[in-house]
Amino acid sequence: MAAPRVVAADLEEHRSYLLKFAALQLRQKEVAEDVVQEVFLSALKGMDGFSGRSSVRTWLTSILLNKIADHHRKAGREVSMDALAEADGEDALDALFRKNGHYVDMPQAWRNPEESLADQRFYDVLEACVGRLSAAAGRAFLLRELMGFSVEEICKELRVSTTNCHVLLHRARLRLRACLEERWFASGRRK
Repeated sequence: MAAPRVVAADLEEHRSYLLKFAALQLRQKEVAEDVVQEVFLSALKGMDGFSGRSSVRTWLTSILLNKIADHHRKAGREVSMDALAEADGEDALDALFRKNGHYVDMPQAWRNPEESLADQRFYDVLEACVGRLSAAAGRAFLLRELMGFSVEEICKELRVSTTNCHVLLHRARLRLRACLEERWFASGRRK
């Protein structure tokens, strides 16, 4: 059976998804737009190599992940202010816990998670909260939770140790919890 033929119109229907994903990973809209353009150029050049074993979106996302990794490798030669901000954020995390390690305030329960997950406003708030994470923590969280990467794959992608990856994921989850409680649960949007 021959691979399905992919045309430029097939690629264009995935632009908004790719832009959103790239913007979350790269934190700069203009850079995300440039990277997505590079994805489309690569896809157009490599259309004959698309075997059809995956969906077009999966194929484009894998190209995007490679382009994002290339961007981070190039940017990795610069001093990362995000790494400094991540280290400075420890006091904010400490404020969530008592000295005995218990929460100061227990996390709020979702009364009806299905309703929240069906509400587009929840995803807008979640996206804003992910945007408030450091670049490293945001990338680690998205790679783990959105893309389903293993810790080993995340370590390779971000060039961090396993311990550092677990710390990034832990801090990301704590910060997301605090942000969602402030912006979603406390705002009265919960039903």
